[in-house]
This record gives sequence, C-alpha cells and structure tokens, in this order.
Amino acid sequence: MNNPLSAHVADALVSTQWLADHLDAPDVRVVDASWYMPADNKNAREIYDAQHIPGAVFFDIDEIAADDSAPLPHMMPDAIKFSAKVRKLGLGDGVRIVVYGQTGSALAACRAWWMLRHFGHNDVVVLDGGLPKWLAEGHPVTDAPTPPRERHFTARANSFLLREIDQVMSNVTTKREQLVDARASERFRGEVADPWGKSGHVPGSFNLPFNVLLNADGTFKEAAEIRAAFEDAGVDLEKPIVTTCGSGVTACVLAMGAYIAANKQVAVFDGSWAQWATTEDSPVATGPA
Repeated sequence: MNNPLSAHVADALVSTQWLADHLDAPDVRVVDASWYMPADNKNAREIYDAQHIPGAVFFDIDEIAADDSAPLPHMMPDAIKFSAKVRKLGLGDGVRIVVYGQTGSALAACRAWWMLRHFGHNDVVVLDGGLPKWLAEGHPVTDAPTPPRERHFTARANSFLLREIDQVMSNVTTKREQLVDARASERFRGEVADPWGKSGHVPGSFNLPFNVLLNADGTFKEAAEIRAAFEDAGVDLEKPIVTTCGSGVTACVLAMGAYIAANKQVAVFDGSWAQWATTEDSPVATGPA
C-alpha cells in the first residue's frame, strides 16, 4: 500500500489521507486507543461512543492490561490475556492496524502501537495527527457501533522492547542503556510534588519531554528535527535506549520518535516513575540531568 508520508516514517505513521483512501480495505483495522490523564476529567470511551472513525474499535489500555489487582496502572498483560482481548476487537494476523488518538498522535495511541509490537504484530502504524486532523480535513465520523469481527492473534512477546524495574535498577550501575524520561522538566528535576510520592528522576537518566517531538497540530516532527531533539537532550540515537515517563504512556511517544529517527529497537520501562517512586529502595536524583 502506497503511503504518501516520506519513506522514513512509512512503517510507523500513516497520513489522514492514506487512511481515508484505505478505510474500506479488507486488511485494514482502525483503533481508537485514547486515554486521558486523571486531571483531564474526560472519559475516552464515552467520547469514542459519541464520535469515532467509521469501523474503529476502542482499545482501552486500562482494560487490556495486567491483572486488575496490580497496584500500578495499565501494566503490560501476559500474552494469553493480550491475545484474548485484541482478538475480540478483530485485531489479529494478516491485517494492518492503524491506531489513533482523540487528541493527536501522542499518548496512548503510541502505547497501543508499542504493545502490539511487543507481542509480535509489526504491521501497526499511528495515524499522524489523530482524530483532530481527521476532523479538520472533513473526513467522516460516526457514533454507530462497530460490529465485532473476531480474528486470531498470534502473540510472540519480544522481551527486548520492554524493561522491568530490576533491569532498570541494574542499569543505574552498569549504564549499558540510556534511560530517557518523557516527563515535564520540572517533574524530572523534582521541583514539584509528584503524584507517585518521590520527586525527581532515576539517577543517570536524560530528560526529553514528549511534546518536544510534536508539532502544534499533534503530528510528529520530521526525522531530522526529532534526531536533533534527542541529541540536544544528550542522547545518542545510535546506542541502546530505554524510555520512561509517569506511568508508561508518554514514554511510548519517545519510543515512536526514536523509531522515526531510525532507532527501531527502543525499549520502554513499563512501570516507569509510578513503579520507581513506590519502590522503597529505589534511588532518586534531583536537578538537571
């Protein structure tokens, strides 16, 4: 399928025009994977029910997650639960999955993109600019429910794309991987109270707020600009990278940015600061990187 976006992002993003041209293709599935911060006081599911791209299903990162009793939010589930959940959404083998967000390219659209890749589905892309760009260009939306079309999903976990807390803890000493934090700079430096308790960052990590990688309309910047942003933050894109954030959502925006800039093997610290700050013996640094 021809993608009008430039070649360097053709396997990571699709344009709104591309999706409009392929909306009825039998091998394309559309996913609304929106999620809002608690402070936003918005319900992504209700917004999806009222208005979504025709044929889209709703991917809830809080539901397609580890056991509900887990103390941390939207942690990666095991392969059995993940495949069972996405199969019922009609997401499976042999289809291109296009993920979008209600507020642009960022946040949980990238989280869903990363989760699907972690479980071996590599033909997954994010709609650049998301629903706002789709609406601005006059493309159709609907409130009609999408009929379930169950499809087999073969889950093959790629452990390289995910980091657990013990691995990140070890990396504080070994420094084998660059840990890049997507949170706002004041949270990273520990200048404001943090919702998870401890304020600051993982020692030795770099800070690159996720919104630096986005244009004003929610689309991703060009590869050269993204590469420059990583370099300005002190990160070498040619070396191993692990991204982190508050609860493992905006870290995936950095992972997408690195992917666009030609590092396709960036891992995400799933528990992120939510897990680090609530772990008793985790070391914390404050101030700039």
